[in-house]
Amino acid sequence: MVTIRTLVICLLALITTETFSQRTVNQRLDSVFSMMYAQNQFNGTVLIAEGSKVIFTKGYGHRDTLSNYKNTKETIYELASCSKQFTAAAIVLLRRQGKLDYEESMAKFIPELAFWKQVTIFDLLRHTSGIPEYLVSMPNSWNHAQIATNDDLIRFYSAHKDTLLFAAGSRHRYSNTNYALLATIVERVSGLSLVEFSKQNIFSPLKMKNTFIYNSRQHPQKIKDRATGYVWRKGSFDKITPENPNYGDSLAVYLDGIVGNAKVNSTVVDIYKWISALNGNSFFTPEEFGLMTAITQTSNGRSIPYGFGLDLSGGKDNLSYGHTGSWDGYSTFIYHNTRKNRTIITLQNTKMGAYPFKTISQILDNKPTDIEYARKITLPWADIKKFAGVYTDNDNQTDQQLITFLDGYLVYNSKTIKWDMRFFPIDNDQFKAIRQGGTDGVLRFTSLLNGDTRLEMLQFGKVIGSGIKKKMQ
Repeated sequence: MVTIRTLVICLLALITTETFSQRTVNQRLDSVFSMMYAQNQFNGTVLIAEGSKVIFTKGYGHRDTLSNYKNTKETIYELASCSKQFTAAAIVLLRRQGKLDYEESMAKFIPELAFWKQVTIFDLLRHTSGIPEYLVSMPNSWNHAQIATNDDLIRFYSAHKDTLLFAAGSRHRYSNTNYALLATIVERVSGLSLVEFSKQNIFSPLKMKNTFIYNSRQHPQKIKDRATGYVWRKGSFDKITPENPNYGDSLAVYLDGIVGNAKVNSTVVDIYKWISALNGNSFFTPEEFGLMTAITQTSNGRSIPYGFGLDLSGGKDNLSYGHTGSWDGYSTFIYHNTRKNRTIITLQNTKMGAYPFKTISQILDNKPTDIEYARKITLPWADIKKFAGVYTDNDNQTDQQLITFLDGYLVYNSKTIKWDMRFFPIDNDQFKAIRQGGTDGVLRFTSLLNGDTRLEMLQFGKVIGSGIKKKMQ
């Protein structure tokens, strides 16, 4: 006979095992993010949920360099391109209200760009418009002392009358211009600013109390718990903001007034509310969300791995959706897998922030972890400095790779481009790049018999460049 005492003991054992297992998962996750923080690869907040339950959330580093307040789950970050899903949501709501259709020409709402009348709202949403990228088109002819707005963007293209890069609907090519134009359509159709429309129709209904659209240079405010976005000063690990002249790229500053493709600010907690609403069909109907996440085809029959402001993968039976972003000293990653009901959110206030997606997935699936982001080893500085110098490609003598030393790291530049890419030692002759997002890079050095040194640059294990540094005479 099974006694009550036996049942209680079994139950306690089960609870203890589950608690220990969860603690182990949390420890492994924390170990990964702590290592990446120590190696200048992560500075922000992470939230991970499994089966509708948040199992891990923690902040790493600080939200600014002045007050030294630590990043927490309440810290507010600029979402960069992860903002696009909210612009797309506004379009879906306007369609629900009968105020527009996806198949309508964008020129109906933006007649100033009637020469692009073949582009539909659907093309803008899916990035099949062929419209040029304003981040490339505008900088050379825009007054950098003036902050551009969406109206300025429309006036710019109206004056230039650029041709489409390809026939609308025939190809998929990501362009931030698409979502800036969608923002203008939302404003003209609704009669509200995108700021107010999003607040009234998305953020407030979902109780996303710390989510809003914010142009920090155009309309600066003091906002509690908001993180400052940072980049590195050239030639150092000092954190500075993009407007600092020691950075040398003020793109995010003079384009600060453009919304739709970026500028939503939020916390990991609020983003999880949003993902939960999407996944539970409590905000959009199943039909609406099904279209938002449908993998459609171009007119040439090629699949488009992009929905309405969402990257898509896995197909209908194993759908994953989300987005990445990088802008103004912030880097973001939002991911949800519908089959596993798994959500991963990382929001960072550093441009070079990486997200260890593969490692997180392996930990959650209780699998051995690969070295997605290798651990930095300690080498005497002299053993690192010896690799500094000029490396010349034997097949192209004008192509020179410049390696310099910086505080225990190697910095890569080429003769023609100032990459300012930093690498830390992972072996006596191999150095791993501090790279944004999930990209990869390794410098591998080989001492040759004649005293020269060969440099090979690898990406995902494949050699993509090389050079030789001559022996000192």
